[in-house]
Amino acid sequence: MDKTHLIWFAVFALIALTLGILHTRIKGDENKLKLWKKASFVPIFLALIHIIIYVIAGKESIISFLPIYALALMTLIATLLGKRKIGYKVVTVITFLLSIACFIALLFMLPSNTYNFSEKSYTESFHLMAQAMDKTYILKEWKDVDFSALEEKYMPMVEEAENEKNLTKYYDAVKMFCNELHDGHVGVELDSNEETNNSIFKNNEYGLCMVHLDNDEVIAVNTLPEVNQLGIEDGTVITKWDGKPIKVAAESIPDMGVPVKENAEFLSYIYLSAYGNETVDVSFINKEGTEQTVSLQNIGENTTCIKTLTTYSHRPNAKSIEEALPWFNENFSTKMLTDNVGYLRLNSEMLSVQSIEPGDIFGMLTGNHKESKEIFRKGLTKLKAQGMEYLVIDLRGNTGGLDEIGCALASLLTNDYYFGQGLGIRKNGKYIDVSPDHAVHGTGEFADIKAVALTNFACVSAGDGTSLYLSKLPNVTLAGITNPNGSNQAVGGAITLANDKIKVSYPVSLILNENDEPNIDVKADRISRNPVEVHIPFDKNAALEIFHTGEDYELNWAINYLTQSNT
Repeated sequence: MDKTHLIWFAVFALIALTLGILHTRIKGDENKLKLWKKASFVPIFLALIHIIIYVIAGKESIISFLPIYALALMTLIATLLGKRKIGYKVVTVITFLLSIACFIALLFMLPSNTYNFSEKSYTESFHLMAQAMDKTYILKEWKDVDFSALEEKYMPMVEEAENEKNLTKYYDAVKMFCNELHDGHVGVELDSNEETNNSIFKNNEYGLCMVHLDNDEVIAVNTLPEVNQLGIEDGTVITKWDGKPIKVAAESIPDMGVPVKENAEFLSYIYLSAYGNETVDVSFINKEGTEQTVSLQNIGENTTCIKTLTTYSHRPNAKSIEEALPWFNENFSTKMLTDNVGYLRLNSEMLSVQSIEPGDIFGMLTGNHKESKEIFRKGLTKLKAQGMEYLVIDLRGNTGGLDEIGCALASLLTNDYYFGQGLGIRKNGKYIDVSPDHAVHGTGEFADIKAVALTNFACVSAGDGTSLYLSKLPNVTLAGITNPNGSNQAVGGAITLANDKIKVSYPVSLILNENDEPNIDVKADRISRNPVEVHIPFDKNAALEIFHTGEDYELNWAINYLTQSNT
């Protein structure tokens, strides 16, 4: 948390308290009361100074500081009632209560660590970014990150970008730097109005996407007519890409920053499908069973890989929350899949993706998310009344939120206690738990239900947490084609570069497990710490069922797993 703005808030609160104390002593003296009224405008004056420094000059979001400005305004309103004995007392009490609410809101709305280096040169801002992340990136020691070495590695590329005045190359350098952290909460965004044709991360379209099967074969899916006429169809085995054996080619693409190494290897073939020059030579096994090579042309904006990733992740390829609202509105939804198999969808561990709900705030502060637990209870009770004996919990593509909601769900499915998470601090490279355990406290209401929780590489943050907490329960099996994302810390770090064209986000708040270790996040070895308990088989038939006929293969697998293994 950025202490500077907390100090500002403390100053405003101290002024409000001082004005309240002074009023009780001078309310009978009209001359002093006039001076006191003038002093009541000090918070508004200070608020204007704050806006000039941080919003206008610092180019930070005014929304983050609304609780500070609200307190200044409430102080003024209260003091304007200074002549009214009862009125002022009532408003003072209300102001005190609202100031507490403002402080809580400030903790949620204020970016933890924000840096604006947008006016600096590429080289200087890159250096300052590396220094800032070295100081504040919460997993520096856990992932054994050497920020100085990373800066040295990519600085020559930054210098080239600066000399060429090439924003795209600078963006590539920043993204490659950040991708080496292998953290699902580290993001690099380039202004959407900027051209990215020359970016290393540009996605070309060659008319197909490739997926890797359990038997180590790589096949084409989502193929377009342009490659169909060359002999490549959905299910065709691809052997070489750009003249290289397919596995070697997949290992040669840029590091995409995927946290779990096993997931990264699985996804690399999808990313490879969009990687290359304007023409790529591709070898495949034709219908006669012999290897054939054809040249594929880049035919424009990528669609096949995006479609494949969207289908795999079970999350819409939306550019805004508004576009994704229909999908988010399915959150907490339930239905019956068969006569005895129920279904629960959890897209996000938030009551709303459009606003911060009081239930989320109190749930996080207390560790007991009562509102979500009641939503789950009603949904599961309804399913049980309809004959549910088994349950599929769908976490695929879960965008995260509050782990307490995951704990609330797990609590209904067990009789037992399980450690959830603790909030911690990083001090001298050590991690210290400073909060009570936000835990799974079993109620046993649905402990008799056998369940499968479906997860995948796009299940991140609190979704990662929910995957872990459910996997601890003996009556729940965590399953997926891939493991969960492997990222669970709390975001809050923000760095702005290149005239506001590039924005970097990263975690700065710590979530710990029962051993005072970062919860879930992978170490430098990138081995999943909350892997699936059962790998859903992924062969050619499964791939064609997913990408060619559009069936929900994983969901069908879960139904069969529950009903057949429990008969």
